[in-house]
Amino acid sequence: MSEQTRHILTQFWGYPNFRPLQEDIVDSVMAGKDTLALLPTGGGKSICFQVPAMAMEGLCLVITPLIALMKDQVAHLVEKGIPAAAIYSGMHPDALELAYNQAAFGRLKFLYVSPERLQTHAFIEALKKMKVCLLAVDESHCISQWGYDFRPPYLKIADIRPYIPTAPVLALTATATAKVVDDIQVRLGFREKNVFQSSFERKNVTYNVFHEADKYGVLYRKLSAMTEGSAIVYVRNRKRTQVIADWLNSVGISATFYHAGLEAKTRDERQDLWMKGKVKVIAATNAFGMGIDKPDVRLVIHMDLPDSIEAYFQEAGRAGRDLKPSEAFLLVSPADIKKLQDDLAQSFPELDRIKLIYNALGNYFNIPIGAGANVSYPFVMQEFAHRYDFTVAEVFHSLKILEKEGFLMLSDSFDEPSKVMIKASRDDIYGFQVNNPQYSDLVKCMLRSLPGVMTDFVKVNEETLAKKSGLTTEKVVEQLKKLEAYNFVSYAPRNDKPQILFLSEFVDTKHFVLSKENYFDRKRDAEERVKAVIDFVSNDEECRSVQLLRYFNEKTKKTCGRCDVCLGQSSHKVPYGSIEEKVRNVMSESHLPMQEVVSRCSEFGEADVLDAIRFLVDNGVLQVERDGMVKRKDNKKSRR
Repeated sequence: MSEQTRHILTQFWGYPNFRPLQEDIVDSVMAGKDTLALLPTGGGKSICFQVPAMAMEGLCLVITPLIALMKDQVAHLVEKGIPAAAIYSGMHPDALELAYNQAAFGRLKFLYVSPERLQTHAFIEALKKMKVCLLAVDESHCISQWGYDFRPPYLKIADIRPYIPTAPVLALTATATAKVVDDIQVRLGFREKNVFQSSFERKNVTYNVFHEADKYGVLYRKLSAMTEGSAIVYVRNRKRTQVIADWLNSVGISATFYHAGLEAKTRDERQDLWMKGKVKVIAATNAFGMGIDKPDVRLVIHMDLPDSIEAYFQEAGRAGRDLKPSEAFLLVSPADIKKLQDDLAQSFPELDRIKLIYNALGNYFNIPIGAGANVSYPFVMQEFAHRYDFTVAEVFHSLKILEKEGFLMLSDSFDEPSKVMIKASRDDIYGFQVNNPQYSDLVKCMLRSLPGVMTDFVKVNEETLAKKSGLTTEKVVEQLKKLEAYNFVSYAPRNDKPQILFLSEFVDTKHFVLSKENYFDRKRDAEERVKAVIDFVSNDEECRSVQLLRYFNEKTKKTCGRCDVCLGQSSHKVPYGSIEEKVRNVMSESHLPMQEVVSRCSEFGEADVLDAIRFLVDNGVLQVERDGMVKRKDNKKSRR
């Protein structure tokens, strides 16, 4: 088995060998065993199901809640010549039917599906015709009510297993406590327990907590000292992403910002700038990062407290994927803990308020009682909140609770380009053109310039079609809509708005039931997760890595020796003169980057080293230039 899967790994992905634990997971799947794989962020989870699926006969069904990620993975597979498709909310009905047919007739190797689709009649009927060789469940912690991101549609995954009795399931996640690990296996119907778990320890990443009122000062110093690679600055407020990016640009550090409220095209452009190294820093909310595999992230800085250790660990884990030394800094001001507690309280609106917002959704979309199941609508939260005089925050948190209860699903905006497929047969096309000459130029243009348009939905740019056909862009859009009305084509115009999908039929609020037990249980779990964050930032006596590993039930007494706690404890034992002397010795070279000086003095606390550098600058021994280089001056001595 290993020889075959290694050959596939090299042939399609270009890697000569698997990463640690990947081959064991692949072999387990190839042996037909239900398997749970816990791999850290950037650990190569997709390889673990894509490679064995290529070696097996049939289709790999991939369940993931992340639309942007599934689209990205499908695009990469298709680029490699591997047939793949994705099914998600907001798709044209004809596009859905085409994807189901391709899967049923064995024309796909991978079908990516969002979990809410598993409940639909259309999916079940199509599944009965599919030859599924492997069921891959990404972000599998979402199936556990004990997890930090529980999603009820995940509970339906086990319901489809009787339709694919011979297919093993591979569950994948980056973060899960021991309780969640057990729950995942139970809820997915594992035949026997089978877990492959790499250590959560990231030896090249140093975790630091700085209690600092002047966060911007720390941010500037850390980013200025970074001489290579890139950085992510995480905040919990969309507006602050722009404020921070603008400020960084004003002080000479190239930066951009990213959050889910931006248009999809803008998000893609900014992500691309950062990925290609054209900007050094991206300031972002937690909407940024899923599926991002940039190897040279040297710094991840949290300006706000995250709401769980799992979220922090995953976000900080985007540093150092190339295994080179990297750092994560969590900056805490005196008011942050109270703000985190206030945010937690706001996250659970009163039950009557949630019911009122649900009722308003029915009016907003004109959904009759008993209708609306599995129907998605474009949804701009700000417009809805303004119309019904709600705050955006209470709408957002109420929708999240309704999502957890399985009433609906809210997706962030994503860029879905226009697509078209000619439904008419070749025999009918000529007759249609003769009888409708006003459409002839556009039809001929599509046949010439859109390969595959007769058999599949293909991406189409209306502006390009206009230039080639001699029509205006407005005329092209108008004719495409009319051709769809004639049932000549299927046309799905570009969509870049968020989608809200109702998972069940709309109910009268008189009979509206929101599980109080689950509501209060989840609130209690959220309170426990917030307490864990507060405990983490308040514990200045124990190595940060040791604390994080213990949270994930991985016990170790080996300290990292590099975090703020370890260095703080060791630096107290070192006379200041020893630090100054070490800096002088390091600066025997005439020029060094600031971060290099600090790195070469790693046995001391960073703050103490920077203090020593400042002292030597003040006394004319060193000079710090505008580009962050430290320069030694000649013929001047100092003593402290």
